[in-house]
Amino acid sequence: MIIDEARYGLGIKRELEDYYSEDVNHGRLYPNLNDLVAMGLVEKTELDKRTNLYTATELGVRVRNEDADWVEERLTVAIDEEVA
Repeated sequence: MIIDEARYGLGIKRELEDYYSEDVNHGRLYPNLNDLVAMGLVEKTELDKRTNLYTATELGVRVRNEDADWVEERLTVAIDEEVA
């Protein structure tokens, strides 16, 4: 998604719809993207009057990687407890 390469809003919407197999509401997507921008996790640049490009910042990539590491650690603990 945004972590891998810059995306425009409609492209993000389509990827989310494919992933979740359901429609994504514009009225929720863009405010959420703006929240990520405000948190410094995503950078928004204007491509033209109607299209914005969203790119993960260094902070955004770091937070995503830390979250992925946390989830992996928890899964490992859960699996180890299941096996024991």
